[in-house]
Amino acid sequence: MLKEEFRLKKNSSFKATYLQRRIVSDEFFVLYGGKNKENSDAPTKIGFVVSKKIHKRAVKRNRIKRLAREAFRLGQKNSSIESYNSFQSLIYVAKEGALELDFNKAQLSVTKLINKLANKFI
Repeated sequence: MLKEEFRLKKNSSFKATYLQRRIVSDEFFVLYGGKNKENSDAPTKIGFVVSKKIHKRAVKRNRIKRLAREAFRLGQKNSSIESYNSFQSLIYVAKEGALELDFNKAQLSVTKLINKLANKFI
């Protein structure tokens, strides 16, 4: 489970991240990146969003969020996604294709998107 200090919670934080317009995507997720960090000591906040348009059942939506969260957490622990730490906040928004997601695909997608975002905006 992702620690409390890494979670993006406030609506204003989500809106501020969306307004930065730093966007990359693949077949499963759209990744929004916030401002570049000035203080490297502050943790990067991460949010995961799955709308009701993807699936009407909360069970399915929560499964997608759990898979993405765990993929991010393991990538963070294994240091395979170092570049996430250069942003203040990140938001993963699921696409329709995320319903067929398994853990390996989720892990590959999460790391690929962070690296793509870092290469594009740093």
